[in-house]
Amino acid sequence: MQTITYYQINAFAEGIGKGNPAGVCPLNEWIDDSIMQSIAKENNLSETAFYVKKEEIFEIRYFTPTTEVDLCGHATLAAAFAEFNIHDNPQSELTFLAKGGELRITQDDGIINMNFPMEVLKHTTITPQMNTLFNEKPVAAFKSKDDLVLEFNDENSIQNLNPDLNAIKKVPVRGVSVTAKGNKADFVSRFFGPQSGIDEDPVTGSIHTYLAPLWSEILGKTKLTAQQLSKRGGKLYCKVQKERVFISGKASLYQKGVIYF
Repeated sequence: MQTITYYQINAFAEGIGKGNPAGVCPLNEWIDDSIMQSIAKENNLSETAFYVKKEEIFEIRYFTPTTEVDLCGHATLAAAFAEFNIHDNPQSELTFLAKGGELRITQDDGIINMNFPMEVLKHTTITPQMNTLFNEKPVAAFKSKDDLVLEFNDENSIQNLNPDLNAIKKVPVRGVSVTAKGNKADFVSRFFGPQSGIDEDPVTGSIHTYLAPLWSEILGKTKLTAQQLSKRGGKLYCKVQKERVFISGKASLYQKGVIYF
């Protein structure tokens, strides 16, 4: 029987019941993909991150309960929190190498700062199918590499959206992001990914690699605050700089345990 140390960390928030919980599993060496997928399914969180230190970098992979994804912002933040605050890693900057790119992370006064590759959205036509996904029709549509992105009128629209999860599940993408200009934050969002085993993700760091550039262009500013309007909710700080997006937030440890397999 083998064991893995396991942490559950709430990302993009502090305290119980807030932010997005991620499973974090530091490994000495990679284990079989099927075992990692089974662990993620058993954890039943939106993502479980597994990482292995290779010299001065950390190779990292992310699994939802049903599939592996290339990039996950909140699980990266959770893994960095574990290294900085639980393992007392002395490095001033951590480098995680994911399938989605190289991620550079620092910590300043309890706020973890992640440096991600930027993704630029492409405008697309609003189709009849898109108009059936929610109880309100979008005003604009975009596509990222993995997701469909729909813009709505205002923050109240985002807050009150009622998703048709069966309809969303039929869209051939990782998930559907919805967004609008915020009232107090610069912009707000929600994320639905039933086709990836996540009906609604509490806080989704990765979507801000394309939402922050979108709203940076619309609002004419490079530093933005973002709020994800799930039931748990979460706050993110974003900065757009050249071809990178800095995404920052806080995290807290909820539990520590041991996985036996």
